[in-house]
Amino acid sequence: MPVRDLVAAMTPPPPPPVAHVAAGLVYRDFITVGLLLRKLRVRSGGGRGETSGLVPDNWIYIQERDVRIGRLQIFNNWSPFLVRDPDTVWLGLEYFCNEGDDLWSMSDAEFTAFAAAELAKIDIIDRADVLDSIVVRVPKTYPAYFGSYDDFHVVREHLDRIPNLFLVGRNGMHRYNNQDHSMLTAMTAVENIRDGVASKDNIWAVNTEEEYHEEK
Repeated sequence: MPVRDLVAAMTPPPPPPVAHVAAGLVYRDFITVGLLLRKLRVRSGGGRGETSGLVPDNWIYIQERDVRIGRLQIFNNWSPFLVRDPDTVWLGLEYFCNEGDDLWSMSDAEFTAFAAAELAKIDIIDRADVLDSIVVRVPKTYPAYFGSYDDFHVVREHLDRIPNLFLVGRNGMHRYNNQDHSMLTAMTAVENIRDGVASKDNIWAVNTEEEYHEEK
C-alpha cells in the first residue's frame, strides 16, 4: 500500500508533521498497452522485412523524441509460454505518465490506436498487423525521490513504532526496489514475525549495498 495512502487512512490520524511529509510524497504513474501482432517490421539484427526473425531483446528503450513511448517489451522473449500462438508476437508498450494527465485520460480504444500509431511511426510495426490489444493503468508505480522525500525518515520512524505494522515493497517503503528486493523485504518481515524480532532495521537494510548487479 502506498505510504501516502496508508498515512491518510490511519485512525486516529498521525501527528501533523508525519501527515504533512506523507502527503508530500510524489509518485510517477504507468500505462502499458499490450499489442498482439502477426509480425514485426524489424528483424533480428536491425534489418527490415515482412518475414523477419524476432529481435532477441526483452526490453527496448525508445529514444526517438517524436513519440511518447518510453520502453517496449517483447513477451515472447521472456517465455514462449506467454504467447499461445508462436507465430504471433505480444508486445508491451510502456508509458510513464501522471494520473489524470492526457495519456491517463484517454479511453482504452483511443490509447490503443495512439500506441499502435507510435510504433508504426518509428517503423517497428504495421498497424494492419495488430490482432488484439489490452490497456492496463497502474497508479503510483514509481515512488519518486523528490517532493517531501528528504524528510521521509519522519514517516518511517513513526510507522516503525507500530509493532504489528511492517512496511515492505516498493510502495510500502517508498523505495525504488527491484522485484527481488521487494519480495525479500516481505520475506524478512515474515521472519521477524516468526522469530519475535521487534526491530524493523533489517527490513530497511535490504538493497542498501553500494553496488548491485543483475546477472543472467
